[in-house]
Amino acid sequence: MRKNNRKLKLGISIAGVLAVLALTPGAASANCGGGGISAAETDVCTPTAKARLLPNGMLIPPKSAPSRVKQVIWAADRIRTKPYIWGGGHGRWWDRGYDCSGSVSYALHGGKFLESPLPSGPMESWGLAGAGRWITVYANAGHAYAEIAGFRWDTAGDSSGTGPRWHEELLSNVGFVARHPAGF
Repeated sequence: MRKNNRKLKLGISIAGVLAVLALTPGAASANCGGGGISAAETDVCTPTAKARLLPNGMLIPPKSAPSRVKQVIWAADRIRTKPYIWGGGHGRWWDRGYDCSGSVSYALHGGKFLESPLPSGPMESWGLAGAGRWITVYANAGHAYAEIAGFRWDTAGDSSGTGPRWHEELLSNVGFVARHPAGF
């Protein structure tokens, strides 16, 4: 009987460790898209700090952001003043302008999440399903944008014109598929 109790306690301990690892960023991807996630998973899905948008349109990553997230932000900052050009960023990484998926691809490439640009349709199956902790790509057959460290990276027009820009206001995401890189 004692032998069985020790095995049971060991089994419970191992299950507890595996449950903690499953909720640890990078160990496994939580379903951050909402709908029945626990408080522990919600913490895994929320960035620990939000980036800071400067008056010139440049985004400053939070100090606590992982290196690859900072690299995504720095890459996006490099093209933040380029114009919108349909198909831009798909023939070569450095282009005279970018379309929606070209600008998202460029940013993701900066963090080594993409080796070649993707159109918006294929972005619907890129990475893992659901929202990420630091980076979420929203895509459908006609448009793609990303939320990175609490800001929207999008080519949609605003008072500063169209083209790749950071936006403080987030969108409803209705009609888009949410995808994220594993562990981010």
